[in-house]
Order: sequence, then structure tokens, then C-alpha cells
Amino acid sequence: MALVLDHLVYAGPDLAEAVARVTALTGVTPAPGGRHVGLGTANHLADLGAGMYLEVIGPDPAQPDPEAPRPFGIDELAEPALVAWAVRTTDIDATIAEARAHGFDPGDATEMSRETGDGETLRWRLTPPSVPGTLHPFLIDWGSTPHPTTRGLPSLPLLMVTGTHPDPASVRTATDALGLELLVRRAEKAGLTAALRTPEGRQVALS
Repeated sequence: MALVLDHLVYAGPDLAEAVARVTALTGVTPAPGGRHVGLGTANHLADLGAGMYLEVIGPDPAQPDPEAPRPFGIDELAEPALVAWAVRTTDIDATIAEARAHGFDPGDATEMSRETGDGETLRWRLTPPSVPGTLHPFLIDWGSTPHPTTRGLPSLPLLMVTGTHPDPASVRTATDALGLELLVRRAEKAGLTAALRTPEGRQVALS
């Protein structure tokens, strides 16, 4: 089954600061998404076009510190960064099995949810967020839940996503197993960069 990019994850140690950085760079303010109860995080979202979105995520000041570390290495970040990418499937169990058969184990799928600002609970299934620095994508299956891009998010068109990594071949192991492509250049530090188009037509880079 064909997989498609679902969303990019821009994480930071302070959610308000991460949102402000996106706004300062692009002129677009991501809209409040909701709270991940128990994980200690909340998010803001922007529509990247073609069924994709940007998730800006960080600690939720309205929640106590969680027992386990927050996802995406948030607790270890010194400043906001584009840290992960998710690909969408309509049959996550079959996709996991197919990936494992081709040499990449994305991990087991678990149930997740978040509360929207109007009190609605959204539910989905996903594999564990990738270990920071690997650039391996994680999988998400929204099931019957309406996709976040159906909720009238502010628009911030995505032009391209590229990566850097000390060992690009290690990234290709995962992308080849999933039938995906990601341009990865060799560099000392692993990272992702998204080329975005602002409302004024400028091209900016979020990394």
C-alpha cells in the first residue's frame, strides 16, 4: 500500500516559544490543536497542503510533569527543532508487517488520543516516535477519526523536505522498506529541513 507524508513534527522545550518561532519565520501562526493527557504535551497545527500538516509540540503548562519522558526527545531539547516525520497508512498492522519483511522494524502500534479545545477527543494509532537523530519515519493510522487538515487550519504550503545524516544509508534502510523517498545529504549532524512558502510568496526553511 502506498504511504504518504502525514505530518512534520517541530518540537521545543517551550511550546509558546516554538509557536512564536514559526510565526516569526513564516508570518503564519499555527492554531491550537489540543492536549495529550498523560504525556505532558500539547500542540499547535498548520496545514501544509495535500493532506499534510505541521505539528508544533512542546510541554503543556496545564499538565504536571509526566512519569515517562515526553516524546520526540522534548525534555532534552535546548531549542525548537524539526525532529520527526510521520507517514500515513490506512492499515498500520499490515504496513508494520511489510516493513519488517523488508528489514525495518517500526515498532508496534499503540492507541493515542488528544483533547481538542472544544472538548472533543481524537483517537488514532501510531508506532513509537523515532529515536532522535535516526530520521526514521513513524507510522500513523487515523482510522475513522477525521484528519486534522479537515479542521480549517492556517495554510503554510510545504515545498520540499530534506534531511542530513552522518550515515545516509541507515536512513535509506527504513525508507526503502516502506517504499518512501527522502533526499538525505551526508553531514555531521542529523536533521530535517522543510522548505515552506509564506503567504507573501517567500520561501523559508524550517529546521
